[in-house]
Amino acid sequence: MAIGVFGLTIGLALGGVVLLGALRFVLQRNVDTEAFRTADAVALLAAEDVLPDPLPVAGGQVRVQVVDGQGRIRAASIDADRLVPMVRPERLHRDRRQQLDVPAERVGLAGPVRVVTVPAGTADDPLTVLVARSMADVRQSTHVVRVILLVAFPLLVAVLAGVAWRVVGATLRPVEALRRGAEEITGRAGTGRLPVPASADEIHRLAVTLNGMLDRLESGRARQRAFVSDAAHELRSPLTNIRTELEVAQRLADRTDWTAVTANLLADTDRLSRLVDDLLLLARLDEAPPARGTGAVELGGLLTEVAARYPASPVRVAMPPGPLWTIGNADELRRVLANLVDNAVRHAAGEVVLAAEASAARPTVGPGVGAYHLVTVTDDGPGIPAADRERVFDRFTRLDDGRARDDGGAGLGLAIVRELVRRAGGSITLTDAPEQHGLRVCLLLPAAPAEASPGHMVDAP
Repeated sequence: MAIGVFGLTIGLALGGVVLLGALRFVLQRNVDTEAFRTADAVALLAAEDVLPDPLPVAGGQVRVQVVDGQGRIRAASIDADRLVPMVRPERLHRDRRQQLDVPAERVGLAGPVRVVTVPAGTADDPLTVLVARSMADVRQSTHVVRVILLVAFPLLVAVLAGVAWRVVGATLRPVEALRRGAEEITGRAGTGRLPVPASADEIHRLAVTLNGMLDRLESGRARQRAFVSDAAHELRSPLTNIRTELEVAQRLADRTDWTAVTANLLADTDRLSRLVDDLLLLARLDEAPPARGTGAVELGGLLTEVAARYPASPVRVAMPPGPLWTIGNADELRRVLANLVDNAVRHAAGEVVLAAEASAARPTVGPGVGAYHLVTVTDDGPGIPAADRERVFDRFTRLDDGRARDDGGAGLGLAIVRELVRRAGGSITLTDAPEQHGLRVCLLLPAAPAEASPGHMVDAP
């Protein structure tokens, strides 16, 4: 605020100086104009050789003289000196017009005095017309304006400073309220919301935006707390099982069936290892690192590779009529299909069918992406109720029939699948199987440009 008032003071001071300078220039130019007009009229009389004596002038603050080349006064106004020229001869230029400042006592007018000179006469008899005008009125006018500015300037600065203080204070009051609200939130004493001013201005929009950001942060913290809690619970279960197995084996001593104990410990260790790997993967996906190994992947070969991992299960691949290329990371897409096939095999009553086909364009998915390929994983199991088909993608979400220790996972598989599909620029949805019995998982993956597919081919081993 002080800097603003100081800047305002400097600006007004500079404006006052400029105003005084402009006023003095205009008034002095008016004086010169009037003096030249009088001198031109006298010069015209001299050219016609009809100079009256005394010379007629208007006003008592004007003196006129006509001097010849030797500095003698040929004619003068009634109040002008007839013996001494108003301008010394050495300062006169007989061939051009001049504007000179001369001492007031030499002219007999109240100072300061302005004298203009105009050449007159003929080449044989050169004459110079001198017209003197007093600048007392100009000095008085500038003095009055200067006094007014000196008196009004402090008052004007004080008034403007007060207005600026009130206006800036009213403007910054909502900002101060936002600061106090942020301080309360930081100190965990507030409600987690910043006050929104009633005025529909930039501060209002800022408060709304900050509240939206706080809501997102709070939602993220809530998800993080839930994730940490669920992760701790899931990690505790295998650790508790391992501890229980070891304590029982220690008490039974020689009667312990170490073969069974070892098998149980290995099963819990494998479960713990998978859980830790899934948690680390989700943590990396949350940080959204740049994808590596992105290129064109042929979907038919990828489906065949994944299906070959289940020789003992009825997994069938409906091969597309031709090669279908998508853009993505081959390892991540392989993991997506493996997770989906694992779930399908676990719940299928008969067979699991993998298929891929060209799909219609979906311009709303992302800019610059036109065609998409549809990949489906269909099983004839019990399916998932429509009300739960979105919830199953949440982390650590398992339906009741998936909570068994041997058959069910930690509820991270579909969450990982959705994140990986999003990184590939696609989408995933769950629908009923065509026969209305079972579940179909639909993946939409962006199609690779035709010219890029052969050069970036990634074969499924």
